[in-house]
Amino acid sequence: MPIVDHAQYVRMLDRALAEGFAYPAINVLELTSLNAAIEGFAAARSDGIIQISVAAGLHTSGPAKDPVPGAITLAEHARRIAETVGVYVAVHTDHCPTSKVDSFLRPLIAETARRRAVGLPNLFHSHMYDGSDLPMNENLRLASELLTLCRDNDIILEVESGVVGGEEDGVTGAPDAKLYTTPEDMLLVHETLSRVTGGRFMVAATFGNVHGVYKPGQVKLKPGILREGQDAVTARYGDAARMWLVFHGGSGTSTEEIHETLDYGVVKMNVHTDTQYALTRAVADHFFTRYTGVLKVDGEMGVKQDYLASTWLDKGRAGMAARVMRACNELKSTGTSMGVTQ
Repeated sequence: MPIVDHAQYVRMLDRALAEGFAYPAINVLELTSLNAAIEGFAAARSDGIIQISVAAGLHTSGPAKDPVPGAITLAEHARRIAETVGVYVAVHTDHCPTSKVDSFLRPLIAETARRRAVGLPNLFHSHMYDGSDLPMNENLRLASELLTLCRDNDIILEVESGVVGGEEDGVTGAPDAKLYTTPEDMLLVHETLSRVTGGRFMVAATFGNVHGVYKPGQVKLKPGILREGQDAVTARYGDAARMWLVFHGGSGTSTEEIHETLDYGVVKMNVHTDTQYALTRAVADHFFTRYTGVLKVDGEMGVKQDYLASTWLDKGRAGMAARVMRACNELKSTGTSMGVTQ
């Protein structure tokens, strides 16, 4: 199944909004986790979203130490692998802070423009600008500018209103961060970004969600905030104005809380911590149970099949793919792929 184009991506998100499910958006750091994400989508017969952060691009770029070629490399690999499976895959960049807009986001948009000029399809289908470090008016001013560039290149822009707490890929929410978006915030986002005629955007509204995993009771989610914001927007602008919402910091959230957010318009949920743990857990199990085979203990030879990188990376990929399948089930996207249902 070819990777999505813009029209297919829009149709995916509209369908999720109308039918009350969401797509797992899986952060990947290198080829093994990227393959695991696509493998999990395919096994669940769910379309899905691959997410590439600045940190992932930097890691993949190796000696270049530049997140832009690293992100492009991951996106190109995603396109190749997506063509071999029976589900649709979109490629998204995650959490670009204001400080990295000029060195990461704009160059990637420019790369898309370059490709389109010679008749090639987009590598990236959406980008996230995280302007939560700025006052809301400044955040939306820059978001509007980026949305114009995205619109001109058939790219969806994701923005954040409020601040997701915790830490992910080097992006840390401030201790006194505004963890709860207000209906007024959501109205302002809708009104400001809707002025970019033809622009399509997703909104990561915050309702106490936090990156990472915390013990029960430490994170106070208030999903009703999403309902209140959507109600404020539709009361003023009609049902057609209902927004595509994004749930950040979804790892460790109960299934009941996830399902409640789907009722309020969440169409995309980011999953990173849980999937990375699943990969690492499988690798750790291999090393701990094959200690003498992996290491040449006391001058022995070890077991090549045990320390061969492909052996333990394959186990990590399988562990992560299983966690991606679970995310599809929790988000009710299992069996909904447009490639399956068409």
